[in-house]
This record gives sequence, structure tokens and C-alpha cells, in this order.
Amino acid sequence: MRGMRMKKMMAMILAAGMVLAAAACGRAEGQDGASQEGSAAGYKDDVAVADIQAAVAQKLGDNYWPDMDMPAELLEDTYGVKEEMYEEILAQTPMISANVDTLVIVKAREGCEKQVEDALLAYKEYNTTQVLQYPMNLGKVQAAQVAVYGRYVCFVQLGAQTPEPEEDGDAAAIKHCEQENAKALEAIEEILTK
Repeated sequence: MRGMRMKKMMAMILAAGMVLAAAACGRAEGQDGASQEGSAAGYKDDVAVADIQAAVAQKLGDNYWPDMDMPAELLEDTYGVKEEMYEEILAQTPMISANVDTLVIVKAREGCEKQVEDALLAYKEYNTTQVLQYPMNLGKVQAAQVAVYGRYVCFVQLGAQTPEPEEDGDAAAIKHCEQENAKALEAIEEILTK
């Protein structure tokens, strides 16, 4: 009997949490109470995340290494982006786990853009400061970026083949990865700009 009460109480707590999360991601409202559409700053809000990924892959050509979609059940655990925060998501990594090239594109639910951005920034911070990396991946991890285009929030950690570490450290690798990330973000902005 007591165990049954505990289960019911836990179910109620979980349900309340989901309601609060959904309310936090509610439609953004202007002064007159009307909802703001997702075309913030002139960006489209009707592009499929798969089309955005295809634009990035085309722009980078052979330097686009992510070739495996991450299973949906791992997305929240890995990136902290909860299902109620987005309408559509795509996360790709290489099949070979020693490589860290990653592209994450999230079409946030209206009003959840900041929550998604915060989750991806937290992942980036954790990945940079807490995760032990292979030396060949340090430049990629250091150069990773999170960018927001209206309703779309993107995490890019790309670079393909990076220069060998030099005496001055990973500066050349970081610069190379920053350039590859810039190309990816340029492709994303191009496809999303009205």
C-alpha cells in the first residue's frame, strides 16, 4: 500500500514537471498578447533539419565526417535537449568513435530557443573542460560553436583532418576547425535566410 502511494506521488511530481516544462516553452507573447512568429531576425522557420544538414555536407564536401544519426533516446542524455523543447532535431557523429566531428541542428519549439541554446552551451562547456579527449581532437573541441538562427539552434564541432600539433600547441588545429565551422555556419545561414 505504501509503495503504491509513493508511485502515485512520483507520477504526480513527474506530470507537474512536464507541465511546467511545456509552459516554459510556451509561445512567446508580445505586449498585446499575440504570439511572435519564429521568423526572428529574418530567418525562415519552415526548413527541415535534414535539408540544413544536407547543405552543410555539400558545403564541406569530403571534410564532412559525421555519417551516423544519433538515436533519439541518446539525445537528451548527451546534449541535454529534452523532447518537449524541440519540434525537430538531427544529431550526427562519425561511426568511428575516436573522431568527434559533430553536427546538431535543433528546430526549437517556439519560446524554447534559449533553453535549447543553454543546453548546447552546457554540453560544449562540459565537453571542453571535463571530457578526456584524444590529442587529435583537441582543436575540434576547442573550436566548437553554438549558433542561433531564429528557431534553429546549431552545434558545430567539425574539422575533418586537422594539422598535426606544433610546438605552439593546438593553434593551427583550432584555426583550421574554426574555418570549417565557419563554412558550416555559413551554409546554415544561407539556407535559413529569407
